[in-house]
Amino acid sequence: MIAAVILVALIVALAYCAAPVLVWTVGLAAWLAAFQFVFHCEVHAAVWAVFAVVAAVLNIVPLRRAVFTGPVFGVFKKITPAMSQTEQEAINAGTVWWDRDLFSGKPDYNRLLSFPDPKLTPEEQAFIDGPTEQLCAMIDDWKITHELKDLPPEVWQFIKDHGFLGMIVKKKYGGLEFSNYAHAKVVTKIATRGGTAAVSVMVPNSLGPGELLQHYGTEAQKDYYLPRLAKGVEVPCFALTSPYAGSDAGAIPDFGVVCRGSYTHPRTGERFEDVLGVRVSWEKRWITLAPVATILGLAFKMYDPDHLLGDKEEIGITCALVPTEHVGVEIGRRHFPGGSAFMNGPTWGKDVFIPLEWIIGGREYAGQGWRMLVECLSVGRCISLPAMSVACGKLTSYTTGAYARIRDQFGLPIGKFEGVDEAMARIGGYTYQMEAAQDLALTALDNGEKPSVLSAILKYHNTERMRKTLNDAMDVHGGKTVVLGPRNYLARGYQAIPIGITVEGANILTRSMIIYGQGAIRCHPFVLREMKAAMANDGAEFDKAITGHINFVISNFVRSLWLGLTCSRFAKSPKGGVTAAYYKRVTRFSSAFALLSDMAMFSLGGSLKFREKLSARLGDMLSGLYIATASLKRFERDGAPKEDIAVMSWAVENALYDVQVAMDGFLANLPSRGLAWVLRRIIFPWGLTLKPASDRTGTKVARALMEPGGTRDRLTHGMYVPKEETDPVGVLGHALNAILATDPVEQKLRKLARDGKFKTITARERLAEALQTGLINQEEFDAVTRARKLKRDVIMVDDFDKKLEQHDDKLLQRLIF
Repeated sequence: MIAAVILVALIVALAYCAAPVLVWTVGLAAWLAAFQFVFHCEVHAAVWAVFAVVAAVLNIVPLRRAVFTGPVFGVFKKITPAMSQTEQEAINAGTVWWDRDLFSGKPDYNRLLSFPDPKLTPEEQAFIDGPTEQLCAMIDDWKITHELKDLPPEVWQFIKDHGFLGMIVKKKYGGLEFSNYAHAKVVTKIATRGGTAAVSVMVPNSLGPGELLQHYGTEAQKDYYLPRLAKGVEVPCFALTSPYAGSDAGAIPDFGVVCRGSYTHPRTGERFEDVLGVRVSWEKRWITLAPVATILGLAFKMYDPDHLLGDKEEIGITCALVPTEHVGVEIGRRHFPGGSAFMNGPTWGKDVFIPLEWIIGGREYAGQGWRMLVECLSVGRCISLPAMSVACGKLTSYTTGAYARIRDQFGLPIGKFEGVDEAMARIGGYTYQMEAAQDLALTALDNGEKPSVLSAILKYHNTERMRKTLNDAMDVHGGKTVVLGPRNYLARGYQAIPIGITVEGANILTRSMIIYGQGAIRCHPFVLREMKAAMANDGAEFDKAITGHINFVISNFVRSLWLGLTCSRFAKSPKGGVTAAYYKRVTRFSSAFALLSDMAMFSLGGSLKFREKLSARLGDMLSGLYIATASLKRFERDGAPKEDIAVMSWAVENALYDVQVAMDGFLANLPSRGLAWVLRRIIFPWGLTLKPASDRTGTKVARALMEPGGTRDRLTHGMYVPKEETDPVGVLGHALNAILATDPVEQKLRKLARDGKFKTITARERLAEALQTGLINQEEFDAVTRARKLKRDVIMVDDFDKKLEQHDDKLLQRLIF
């Protein structure tokens, strides 16, 4: 009995620690020897012989390859699905970072906590406090979206003059050369004031000519275009999406044929005859800044049927820079994205001849466009839309928290009703998650990483949380934000939600195919190694990878069972106190996620690629683990303030609950029902034990939004808050402070009314009566009068002349058509 217990303990320990084969061999041999000589139990010679044979096969590499991994390699090469060039380039693009730890089953929290905290330099902070603040003060979002349908000329000029279009351009070219963190915080601040201005600023700094030129442009292209982009002399756009190729961007029908031709340079007027170039035809849609762009980044498929460049006929996707005044380039018309007025429109051209030197990077980068785009996208998707989502969280936290305390019904602030309280908890919790997730990814970017998997997580989950926070904020405000007008600070963002959900990879696609599709291959410790070995027909490398992979599976099998049985109580945590249990739960679910990933690939093989619902749930698991650890990292970065325990707990507990829900759904739908049954007993031996954050925790989050304090300040830090009482957002702060300051007097007046002390009826009359009878003093009277005025300013909505709608339609028609 003792020997059996020792054997089980030995196997568990070896598996839990993912011991190498040699250690397994030595450990089991030692146990057999002890079983025979210490416990005096006979071990038949045949047992030793079998053990020796197995040990030799597993430890002697040539023998192992001949007997085991070689045959497996042959099968693996046959069943591994072929990857297209675009798929290979997408998988190879970018880098892996903390996401690899989450895939490992054993996250290194000391590594997580050692990542440097993102910070602004004095120059970056001065830019945010100066020009960015000034720009926000110039923005009248109602006028922009309702009347002008564009930024005013003076705002456009301010953006250009102060370098907003060149934040990513290096200083030697006249740009600001800001960090990715600063870039994101500038976009966030502007977006809290107006989406049109934020998009107009972020697009030239995201995926577009500037980003592509800095990484791949020729020196001549950089020297000419980057200074002009930095100063706003050039307004860039990038045309990738076509009517027939949206999410499947690699299938763009736009094409160019290599040929010899002539052209007149649109800038210099110089004529060039008989030069080698490309005759391009394209039709693009949904291209931001296209109607006003001076330089067009253009993606097209390039062909060389006459072999003017070499033996290859299909060159591949290529990116070029084309001045929009070049003969044959058509721009000027525009789309009208819902709720926003940023410039967006089509561009097209037929048989437009461009020289090879207009290809970004020159002739040698012909056909490299898809790789270039995917690599740059892994950076841009971490910044632009996630930053706008964070801005939405900050704006809804600030405005909804204040409004819910100012607005009362049935004698109570509406924020104290549990239904409203529940919605506000989501707003605060999601805001915490969104900024934490983005800030951690920005740390990676500023340390030279290009985390393609994390960028997909951010794009999907931040924009989805933006949708949820805006829905909740609209519900809490009720009629206040139903009516459009200058006083409505939420409805335009609400109308524009589908834009963020759709662009830069539609969310349905991102969740169901991209997050796990890239993550399973890029982040898994062994899968990419195995696939590369198969493509290279490298049996030796495959042997190393597959033996490590098997050990990895065994380890996670045992770890998942142990952590499930013990509810992760004995797992390690880098911190004590309130966060310790959360780190341990992440470890448990990381092991379970790694096991489920391998079992999915084992049972479904290449068909997993087409099982999008299962892939989506696996992606949800990875995303939830990332969001939970990012929230823990943020809590430590902020100094672990006690005030933030509630919002941190809400963020982590709900992220981990989402992981559990995804695992439950995955197991319920895994085609191999027997395997699903076994996995459920391993991962959830006591059932689904995790719960979402409690109502009590949610109430603490909601109350933190309703009154000034550290949590509210940290959640809304970095947003633009106007100082004027006449501003619909600015008045909220003044009204909130006034309401809180006069609450004791208002309570006193209500009690006097209940006791029948007033002869008058209305609230205004009773306030005056209280002053006249000495129940309150003049200072209290003035304070209550001001507070009530500010409260009315907050709850009022706009009204217009009944002919406004007709006028608005004509204006819109004139501007667009």
